[in-house]
Amino acid sequence: MDIVKYNKDNKEVSTKWIENLALEEINMEESGVVSFNDHLNPAYLLEESSINFMNELRDLFEIFVHQFNEFRGGTPGSVIKIFKIANTVNDFMLYRNSLRLIFARRADDLISIGFLANGKDVFSARLSDSQGYGETTVHEIRAHIGPFNQISWKFSNEPVEIEALARHYLAEFIKLSAR
Repeated sequence: MDIVKYNKDNKEVSTKWIENLALEEINMEESGVVSFNDHLNPAYLLEESSINFMNELRDLFEIFVHQFNEFRGGTPGSVIKIFKIANTVNDFMLYRNSLRLIFARRADDLISIGFLANGKDVFSARLSDSQGYGETTVHEIRAHIGPFNQISWKFSNEPVEIEALARHYLAEFIKLSAR
């Protein structure tokens, strides 16, 4: 159980970190290898956070894509597919009508998001209706380490709300991949 509700408002808190701490202590007792500093190591924390961020993002996309495909009735050419990218921890992509939307961990503190069309043309999603298609860069979500090693994910130095991010990119993907 990773999530526990507490207080009168039923606020949820993740307990995954305490489970990991207990498992590390058991491993330490069994192996004799002592690691006192992992909780202070930014590289370790960033790797864990980026993996969790990507897993949560992929889980949201799987929910949204499943719903979209169900509402569309699974007609040929309308189905969106999600693929894991080989030889990576948890990179993934959406695919429909020769368009790919790729989510890749470039480093422990960097996630890139971009479209790939025709197997070679890379471009980013529009951020406003005044922006045209075809900007040949990818968007980058960066990790920032705050007090007490709190990691937050930001786009253009603004905090990222993961559900809003998923909605934005999926809507853009659906519009661009429609035939």
